[in-house]
Amino acid sequence: MTDETPQHPGETDLTAARTWVEFEDPAQEGQRFRCDLTWLTSSWTCVFGSGCHGIDADKPDFGCCVLGAHFTDKDDIARVKAVAEELGEDEWELHPGSTRRSAWTEKEDGELKTKVVDGACIFLNRPGFPAGAGCALHQHAVLTGVEPHTVKPDVCWQLPIRRTYRTVELPDDSSYLEVSIGEYDRRGWGSGGHDLDWYCSGSPDAHVAADPVYVTERAGLIELMGDAGYEELAERCEAHLALVAAATTTKGGSRPSPSGRRLLPLLVHPATLAARER
Repeated sequence: MTDETPQHPGETDLTAARTWVEFEDPAQEGQRFRCDLTWLTSSWTCVFGSGCHGIDADKPDFGCCVLGAHFTDKDDIARVKAVAEELGEDEWELHPGSTRRSAWTEKEDGELKTKVVDGACIFLNRPGFPAGAGCALHQHAVLTGVEPHTVKPDVCWQLPIRRTYRTVELPDDSSYLEVSIGEYDRRGWGSGGHDLDWYCSGSPDAHVAADPVYVTERAGLIELMGDAGYEELAERCEAHLALVAAATTTKGGSRPSPSGRRLLPLLVHPATLAARER
């Protein structure tokens, strides 16, 4: 990363240092997790409808849904198609009158995605719709008592958690698959991510949850890591939070210590810090 990385007033510096942890995947030999503790112990939460400015300033009520959702694979498409077939016009404001895939998808640069209708994803119910504003798929999940990640496109339910892979080659000619679990910041959107008018993961406006990300996003993290992997992650997140508490208080436990204060930007997400100081 160079000094030319665009900065966005009020949001976390994209080059800010992070604390990462690595551990073996207990369910998969030859695989290791690399997890961003600074992000996963932050107080970020989705603030759609309650403080979200939207990635397009001209459409703040549309959140991050203005571009539609690109599908990752056939399973992703099939999952959404199955739910689309269950939705009626009482749940889906922009119901196209058909649940054929072609009725709610389109191609962009050869890749399949959900259609954009009147400036946002076809599944986005607009303000004033009787069933409520927001993703029709997400609302259906809540109504039927299932986890949202079981009905939404991968890119939608994972955001703003990002899972990436790379093969790590070791000096003894062995290797392992590294699975990184971290923050899906502006850079995850490609070069166009820097042009978004606002983005939640780095904004103090969205770091207002009572519980940390690894707790609030538990279901999605289990889907990404497996039960055993998540349990290992949760143990390390708890240890990290204990370290933060120990490093930032005096023996009396009343005030941050000088040395702890210097460590805060490394141990605690800068947007979480900014939100606490408001």
